Amino acid sequence: MTEHAAMLERRQRVPVREQALAILFQHRAADTGQLRRLIEPPPHPETMRQCLRALRTAQLVVSHDRAHHSSIWSLTEQGRTAVTLWPQFKGARRYRGSEAGLRSVHTLTVTRAALAFVEDGRARRDECSALDWTTEVAHPVRDGAAAGERTLIADALLRYTRTENRCLLRAFVEVDRTTESSEQLASKLITYARFHASPAASPSRRRTAASGGVGVLPPWQLSYPVFPRLLFVLTGAGPLWLGQRIADLRAMVRQHPLVGQMAEAVPLGAAVLEDLEERGASAPVWTPLGHRQGPCSWMDL
Repeated sequence: MTEHAAMLERRQRVPVREQALAILFQHRAADTGQLRRLIEPPPHPETMRQCLRALRTAQLVVSHDRAHHSSIWSLTEQGRTAVTLWPQFKGARRYRGSEAGLRSVHTLTVTRAALAFVEDGRARRDECSALDWTTEVAHPVRDGAAAGERTLIADALLRYTRTENRCLLRAFVEVDRTTESSEQLASKLITYARFHASPAASPSRRRTAASGGVGVLPPWQLSYPVFPRLLFVLTGAGPLWLGQRIADLRAMVRQHPLVGQMAEAVPLGAAVLEDLEERGASAPVWTPLGHRQGPCSWMDL
């Protein structure tokens, strides 16, 4: 049995009930169809419905019904408490979401983006499960600037392992639904650039480095061996409008010195969500935001 087949067999042994609770904890919310497709392997629709009804009866999940659309599911406070007791979620950050927030359009759109990456990873026989996607990942930005954001909150962090030549990839993902101005979208690049450039601030660590000890690490390297690539996923408008927003992101890279410096070291790209869903997240539908020209896969930015 290959390593990939063994991994799939281990995942398939996990009951649908446990997978559903873990996925809802990790993704905050999903509609019935999204949740079924994120589970591995996707269960029969009736099996999924029976499982969700049982979890709702146990007061672990709550459903939000929508006319002419499938229900939206999220964990109750009791459900979140139960999941944080599981060994794999030890130390996980608890979150409190309002009912409106957990069923917001943005939350479900982020889940759509996650599904595009997860299903593409399965098709490629790579390692990318629903639990390799973490929403709302926060990092303090401590660069000493008097103005600007103090905290970077990524819509999601993707952990992805290519089985061919065994390559571990990480990516911050920002999902844009064209609900804010193009300038506000592009300004997110500045926050990431400030986080990337933030110096180590501890005097004691500086003294250690100066005396020949362990070198001073930038704050981001306390969490990541390599700075994650940055991916913008756009939706909510026509091709021409989304193309203009991507052009504005490229302009920010050219015009802002700190963002340009980050682009020299960190792969940056943007794509349209509908293209990811139709052609696969690894298809050459990504526009590089740096100096590279032409569409490519997010893995090749």
